[in-house]
Amino acid sequence: MRYYLVVVDSFGTGADDVAWIYGDEGSNTALSASRARAGRKWSFLCRLGLGNLSEESGTKLSGCAAVRSPMADYGFLRKASPGKDTQTGHWEIAGLRVKSPMITFPQEYPSFPADLIEKIEKTCGHPVIGNYAVSGTEVIKLLGEEQSRKNALIVYTSADSVLQIAANEADIPHEELHEICRKVRTICDEYGIGRVIARPYVRNSDGTYTRTKYRKDFSVELPGKTVMDGKLKELGVKCVGVGKIGDIFNMQGIDLTFPDKGNEECLARCISIASGKTQIPDRSFVFINLVDTDMEYGHRRNAKGYCDCVQRLSGKLEEMYKMMDRGDVLAITADHGCDPNFKGTDHTREYVPFLRIEKGKKCGRSLGNGKPIQGFDYVAYDAVKYFTERQ
Repeated sequence: MRYYLVVVDSFGTGADDVAWIYGDEGSNTALSASRARAGRKWSFLCRLGLGNLSEESGTKLSGCAAVRSPMADYGFLRKASPGKDTQTGHWEIAGLRVKSPMITFPQEYPSFPADLIEKIEKTCGHPVIGNYAVSGTEVIKLLGEEQSRKNALIVYTSADSVLQIAANEADIPHEELHEICRKVRTICDEYGIGRVIARPYVRNSDGTYTRTKYRKDFSVELPGKTVMDGKLKELGVKCVGVGKIGDIFNMQGIDLTFPDKGNEECLARCISIASGKTQIPDRSFVFINLVDTDMEYGHRRNAKGYCDCVQRLSGKLEEMYKMMDRGDVLAITADHGCDPNFKGTDHTREYVPFLRIEKGKKCGRSLGNGKPIQGFDYVAYDAVKYFTERQ
């Protein structure tokens, strides 16, 4: 008896009614990705009802049309919390609404205040360079040589409440960078920064740089309980995190974690769990983040890459579904948007999809009847209801 919740990171379905506050009017991640490639696409997601919920939210996806008899119940969700960041998106999905937006910093140099930078340098024993908002791949192109020459920490931010630290593994091994970020996390608590992210990379033989799989997120303490350390725990449900879920929640409410890196590893883990090769408790809530859509393609404004990424994960999710037991649930949603055809490089404030199929049970109804469902926490309540009915 398992409830598999898959977050396709940043797979928004259109600007919501407050997107104008964030300058995100007209954004639509799924639509932009669908238009990047001709022909039919995303077969499994399409058959579940992705095209149906997209039409309800006001757009028709290219190559992923509404189907007559969708396999899943479907709807689109409106975020109740402010912001458009990873943490508050996931926290709300897990039942924790946030009242105030997380603090963000100026995009231009200097993004972070001088006293914060001084504390980092004193505590960690490395000079800091950067200190402005920039793409992670771009900043190592710009500052990679200086980082090695000075044995420095490249510190940068984005439109989110993040302080990211990049360093060449040849100078600062990823284990050491993780320890540095743990120390910086404590410093950042004073400033209300949502996440500290370690971003190790290597220099290639041709002089280019590649980020490694040893990214690690250090999240601020959650401001309350989620269903994972609340209702689900009371029901005796074990909560399993796959990907960066453990980091996002600081392991709060997570009983077992598989911190696999990237979609390929995370989807392989999901298939292994569903097939029984990776053993977990029978009564489990399996919370999965598929980060590549956001990290590799959304922020880099690569619509074709985004489309292809969804194509691959759609096929793997179908493979996973076939291995699930009768009565298990597969639910698919997102935490925000990151339109690969939109201005800038940051997240976009959008509605997100919700597809839910219970294996062996007839599904296919519209959950919102053409209107947005208020609150990403609809997903949390659905999981609690599922396990309550099976006490």
